[in-house]
Amino acid sequence: MKKIISILTSALVMCSMFAGCSSEKESVSTDGSTSMEKVIGVLGETFENDTGITVTYNPTGSGSGIKAVAAGTCDIGLSSRELKDEEKEQGLTATVLAYDGIAIIVNNDNPVSDLDIETIAKIYTGEIENWSEIGGNDSEIVLIGREAGSGTRDGFESITGTEDSCKYRQELTSTGDVITTVAGNPAAIGYASVASVKDSVKIVTVGGIAPTEETIRDGSYVVQRPFVLVTKSDKKLSESAQKFFDYITSEKAREAISVAGVVAAN
Repeated sequence: MKKIISILTSALVMCSMFAGCSSEKESVSTDGSTSMEKVIGVLGETFENDTGITVTYNPTGSGSGIKAVAAGTCDIGLSSRELKDEEKEQGLTATVLAYDGIAIIVNNDNPVSDLDIETIAKIYTGEIENWSEIGGNDSEIVLIGREAGSGTRDGFESITGTEDSCKYRQELTSTGDVITTVAGNPAAIGYASVASVKDSVKIVTVGGIAPTEETIRDGSYVVQRPFVLVTKSDKKLSESAQKFFDYITSEKAREAISVAGVVAAN
């Protein structure tokens, strides 16, 4: 009898071990745009609280996120620019999640508070080199931007018409690095996602228009770009990833997206 009980006990232990393995927590992996950190963080937290499914985020930049989903190393890629034709030809699909303003930022001690698109373009192409030329202090303008492949850079340069002609002093790999660098240099100018900008720098208006939810939605603030979800056209998402995708593109997610400081596309 003792032998039978011992065998049954061992069997129950083994079943419990197998059950533990099969109940591994579900997760969804995202990879890409550093500008989308705040909105994905808010949406991921809300989704996990509702479903128990974990959402991971790898801030590698838009170009790397697009490559990751193409290679199948993440569930959903994140891009702060539209897909290029050659990326679509790789079998990738873009779904616009939200619209984000790209803030033009200067040091808090800089007296310049408004610039138009033409002036911004002249600054970044080196035609205007000193702040005194546009009502600022007598100091050389230090141009801060993002690295090649960044969705923020792609959006900024396409809107200002400065593709391949910007005279950057520094090309940085994250939104946070741009903000920190401009905050520490009175002569610097940079650009960053509106949702990520803090009081450590000053946002200048563009043609007299400040980047707000209203001005981004109605298009009057012209320096804006889409936040895009990238998936593979010929491959179904996992059940967990599909649940997350359906949630963040639904009406239910509008409030969370707004909390993150961007404008929902839905």
